Amino acid sequence: MKSKNKLTFSKVFERFAYGCGDFGCNIIYTAMSAFLLFYYTDYAKVSALAVGTIMMVSRIFDGISDIIMGVIVDRTKSRFGKARPWLLRMCIPFAVSGILLFSVPTNWAATPKLVYVFITYNLVSTVIYTAINVPYSALNALMTQDPYERSVLSIFRNLLATAGTLTINTFTLPLVEKFGNNASAWTKTFCVFGLVAVIAFLLNFFGTKERVKPASAGEDGKAEDVPFKEGIKALFKNKYWIMMTGMLALFFLMYSVNGGATVYYAKDILGDRNLVSTINGIFNVVQILGMFFIAMLVKRLGKRNVFAIGLVLDIVGMLILNFAGGAMAGIVISSIIRGIGNACGGATMWAMVSDTIDYGEWKTGYRTEGLVNSACSFGYKIGNGIGSALLGIILEVGGYVGDAAVQTASALHSIEICFVWIPIAVYAIGLVIMKFWKLDKEFPQIIADLKARQAKWNRKKQFRKADLKMN
Repeated sequence: MKSKNKLTFSKVFERFAYGCGDFGCNIIYTAMSAFLLFYYTDYAKVSALAVGTIMMVSRIFDGISDIIMGVIVDRTKSRFGKARPWLLRMCIPFAVSGILLFSVPTNWAATPKLVYVFITYNLVSTVIYTAINVPYSALNALMTQDPYERSVLSIFRNLLATAGTLTINTFTLPLVEKFGNNASAWTKTFCVFGLVAVIAFLLNFFGTKERVKPASAGEDGKAEDVPFKEGIKALFKNKYWIMMTGMLALFFLMYSVNGGATVYYAKDILGDRNLVSTINGIFNVVQILGMFFIAMLVKRLGKRNVFAIGLVLDIVGMLILNFAGGAMAGIVISSIIRGIGNACGGATMWAMVSDTIDYGEWKTGYRTEGLVNSACSFGYKIGNGIGSALLGIILEVGGYVGDAAVQTASALHSIEICFVWIPIAVYAIGLVIMKFWKLDKEFPQIIADLKARQAKWNRKKQFRKADLKMN
């Protein structure tokens, strides 16, 4: 057992290589979230309303493509495994599509520009990003069945994802400035980022291994394809997958509402919009630092308990911020507590999703890494979309007026609902769901049963081969 848990350079490098995948993904994801609309309106001269409509409609296509890609991953058979081949196949198209995204022909008329935006936006978000992110998400469950190692891999994933976000936020505008601060400067900038993304995905591909085989697979690692209808049925027989998908949908709804309300809360409740950088800066730094220590907690307490602790800390942090009255000490303490809470969630959430795959195989006989992760992805994208709309609706109902010198009491209350109370409600629901999460205790027996099934299956195949030789 000690040799299994012994920390070696190769193990550390594999964890780092796994995290590089989300670093690469975040090159485009963060760019689309933080800078794409700005590029469209200020450099490509495209209507913000038209772009917003395109993005909203594309969500539907994006969700459908996630499910399709999940099925494709589950049916992929290669010497590299199920997920890793797609990292190799799609890394260059990923970089090229990102460059095309920021290369709108500025001399075109308005309608051709919108057609270009629609095609390239969907090429990136609906096709290419999905084709590389869904396999990447499935990779955790394919690398190991060890619960602790999955948590450590999730920690590295979150660390490198944050590094990708920081890279884009830090270097995008300086590079655009360096290359001439015009439309073509954005193209050149994403040529640089595209190269970085390709390197990250190549590290991810060459630095990781898929070791987990379905219990129904023989010694060659091959198993029969799961029919789509049966795979969907199996998902809804998996109570833990339902719990996690519901959690992810709620969490990403909350992230969308809370994140969008941050500037309003700082400006209108705390009285200084510049406090946004203080709140987010301390929060992000503590979250990153916390990741290095969470693994020890997971080893001692288990994923479910660490996740629950994180939810409690998030609630406490929100309450402190709300009742601090804008005092700097309260803001700092709140950001520290919430940063630790989010580190707990980041270290465990995706590892818990991977654990539902093993439970599903044990429960139904079908192992569907791709479909499980893609369906989760579909769920949290729906939550994200609803959250974006919900923020606007609540502010509108509350009577928020953007250029008002002083907001009404109802407008201020609507901001508090979005920034504080909706997150607290989501965290509380999460605690209730965790009350029914028994998978950590059940997991050792589940893995033992799956290994026994695989051994039985191998014996059957050997008997069949022996019979064929005799005949």
